[in-house]
Amino acid sequence: MDTLVPSGLAVTPMEEKSRRGIQSIEIGSALLLQLARQVRPVPLKDLAKATGMTAGKAHPYMVSFLKVGFVTQTEAGHYELGPFALQLGLTRLQRMDPVKEASALIESLAEETGQSVAVVVWGNLGPTIVRLEESVQPLHVNLRTGTVMSLTDTATGRLFAAYMPPKVVEKLLSNELARKSYPRGVGEAFAPEAIEASLAETRRHGMSRTKGMPIPGIDALCGPVFDSAGHLVLGILVMGPSATFDSDWDGSIARPLRKCALEISRRIGRDDSTAQ
Repeated sequence: MDTLVPSGLAVTPMEEKSRRGIQSIEIGSALLLQLARQVRPVPLKDLAKATGMTAGKAHPYMVSFLKVGFVTQTEAGHYELGPFALQLGLTRLQRMDPVKEASALIESLAEETGQSVAVVVWGNLGPTIVRLEESVQPLHVNLRTGTVMSLTDTATGRLFAAYMPPKVVEKLLSNELARKSYPRGVGEAFAPEAIEASLAETRRHGMSRTKGMPIPGIDALCGPVFDSAGHLVLGILVMGPSATFDSDWDGSIARPLRKCALEISRRIGRDDSTAQ
């Protein structure tokens, strides 16, 4: 099987050999991936069509998958994932660490955007920074590992308020609003209808944003990472000086942030076909 090589990169014979795979496994994996995306058992002809194969070509793969337990067959002859696939999936889930997966990618995100990047999880007191990767020009703000982010004032807080179950966030949100005191005219921004409009905007764009708040001169975007069940497990926060920060919803920071968050979601089991 020919190996695809990025343009301009030479590959030594040793590297070429190490990149070679078994084509039949790659073809068979396409069938399993398609089967994993189905909500009910699938006839062979439909499964084959979805992967661009003929039923005759797909059949030998499915016979082998049946023998090892990757798939099972219903009485009608339709296919679904089998016990071996379940065992592999559960083993992977037990070993999965979302923060570890995120930490492996945020350094390159910080380098690409030129901004500081943080990994944030939901803690007992609310959204909490657990990993921080500063840019070449560090922000002079009081952020560090363990910092708890405001639900109303920060991009991170708004992300969690938008995607966490309402029962989880409503008490913390209520307590936070009760503690706040605002100058005349500012409090309207934190009225229930204004907060809900902000959360709706976050859901609409698939990420949250703040411009010049809670720290004047600092903008931020925060992207969601979801697990295989569609639950929010962490947020990826990118922040920087307003003067150099592209806060557009589809700008030079939002695009790599969205790509990074989707990749982390994929690594922890989120199906690409259902990811935002």
